[in-house]
Amino acid sequence: MARMPAPDPCILVIFGASGDLTGRKLIPALYDLSKTGGAHGQLPERFAVIGVSRTAMSDDEFRGKMRESARKHAASYDDASWNAFVPKVHYQVGDAAKIDCYPGLMKRIEDVDRTLRVAREGCAPNLLLYLSVAPQLYEPIIAAVGESGLVTEGKRWCSINPAETAWQRIIIEKPFGEDLHSARSLNRALGRVFEEEAIYRIDHYLGKELVQNILVLRFANSIFEPVWNRQHIDHIQLTAAETLGVGSRAGTFYDGAGALRDMIQSHLLQVMALVAIEPPSVFEAAPSMREKIKLFDSARVTAAARVARNGVFGRYGRGAGPEGRVEPAYTEEKGVDPARKTETYAAIRLEIDNWRWEGVPFYLRSGKKLSKKLTEVVVQFRRPPTNLFRRNGRGGGAGDGGGLPGNRLVINIAPREGLELSVLGKVPGQGLKFEEAHLSLDYLERFGGEQVDAYGPLLLDAMRGDRTLFKHRDEVEGGWRIVQPFLENRDLRDSIEEYAPGSWGPRGADELLARDGRAWHNP
Repeated sequence: MARMPAPDPCILVIFGASGDLTGRKLIPALYDLSKTGGAHGQLPERFAVIGVSRTAMSDDEFRGKMRESARKHAASYDDASWNAFVPKVHYQVGDAAKIDCYPGLMKRIEDVDRTLRVAREGCAPNLLLYLSVAPQLYEPIIAAVGESGLVTEGKRWCSINPAETAWQRIIIEKPFGEDLHSARSLNRALGRVFEEEAIYRIDHYLGKELVQNILVLRFANSIFEPVWNRQHIDHIQLTAAETLGVGSRAGTFYDGAGALRDMIQSHLLQVMALVAIEPPSVFEAAPSMREKIKLFDSARVTAAARVARNGVFGRYGRGAGPEGRVEPAYTEEKGVDPARKTETYAAIRLEIDNWRWEGVPFYLRSGKKLSKKLTEVVVQFRRPPTNLFRRNGRGGGAGDGGGLPGNRLVINIAPREGLELSVLGKVPGQGLKFEEAHLSLDYLERFGGEQVDAYGPLLLDAMRGDRTLFKHRDEVEGGWRIVQPFLENRDLRDSIEEYAPGSWGPRGADELLARDGRAWHNP
């Protein structure tokens, strides 16, 4: 097994540390990584966290709050491990969008560094900045960081030995913009302060084991790559389904976003890229990013006249919840403006204009309150070119596979990670009776290992300087170019359908595939 490079010593500064993401994901992930024997390695010995937020708290109050979050959300918890980790956790009160926050923060960084000796003697500490704040605060905070002098990135490139000069990197959460125009504006704001190599646009989906395993499946197994093209694949489906509704996030976030922005533009397009890219020269950040950028550039931008035919929006109606109680329709959730016609379900049809995928449709869907919680990729292979069993009572003509179904590969990303390949086999006995069989691989059952939240490995990668599982600015803008026609189309939004909770979404989504003679894979 290749050894991963050790993460660099650093101070992680979390802006928005009193928010939900810090307590639910970031601190529990860091605590898990601090424990001896963690599945993905350990934090560097010289490491500290400084949480920054406007909420007034002492170090001890912040640590107490984070302890309860770790108890609830960490993979495992024990007091001894927490007590060993907690001296690394600190808190600084301040409004990061205002320049007067930074003298105090920079003094705190110096004090923490002096205590924990994060930096080498005579050097400044490496800084990893994490924007765990509302999207409207991204640009003001980035501008304040640049004005404060906290970032000296240009000096590092001019150094005789950059490896001995402290680095400053920034991690940015999605949503990365709300459309193509705002994404470009945010990229420009980042570029005024940071080099592109120091910007880590995080998508926690890329930290999931089975998402990373897509490239291994394709390029480490010679049986798949020769058939991974338009000559053998009929179409590809990508699904991200949830059984829960929007709940309390409806008025504060979701009604201004919707399923297309929240899931398809970010997560599912990234998964699609891994399914569809050409093989990079090596599995490293720059070659992988180049191939994804090329793929997004090759995606056909849907013409306005075809948007309503190639897309479907839906929102869930009133119905019984998991506990049998009647739950409100989306339009009845607190803070929702029904006139916005925000979608809780979106399905779109895409095509890629390149040699490998010409004529192969990609169907992407995501929705709330659906029949089953799952994230999966379905690769549907073409039918056999002819049916040599047609004279044995298997029906159909000779030129279309004779009604024999094509093989299907299902990549289960969540909640249970695994692979499933469907094949036809002869049932024992006289005559030709076919049945479909499934060759299955349960990822955890076969390979074992410790289930680790995706944020932990991604944080370690940022400390190592490895951007392979992060997004380049051109990937982000390419994703927005693909979905922008669907976001802007009034006819599509006006035709939004209500669907029943517990179903697989609106009727129009089935018709979207039925027009092509295909159907969704609904487990």
